[in-house]
Amino acid sequence: MDILEKKNKYNNLFDYYGCLLTKKQQDYFVSYYFDDLSLSEIANIYNVSRNAVYDTLNKIYSLLDYYEEVLCLSKKDNEINTILSKYEKSSNEEVLELINKLRSME
Repeated sequence: MDILEKKNKYNNLFDYYGCLLTKKQQDYFVSYYFDDLSLSEIANIYNVSRNAVYDTLNKIYSLLDYYEEVLCLSKKDNEINTILSKYEKSSNEEVLELINKLRSME
């Protein structure tokens, strides 16, 4: 998995499971992925070692993978969107109206 794929994967999983992480974990993740700070910059902000930030991010990856393995929210959402995309081509007005309602709930 290249860097961009990894970033997209964990940003997506964070959308689903970020609230299950501790405040510190959330802060480190946001600083690294959304604020684009380096490990050293994050370490300076939180007065910890660079290695502590690195270890915490690796723990976050493990947790996000675990949550997805158990809860499958991202996988289920992708499956639903695939099904909705298939039926968006329908000419049935009731089906299209239902799809639009479901999409507006996202």
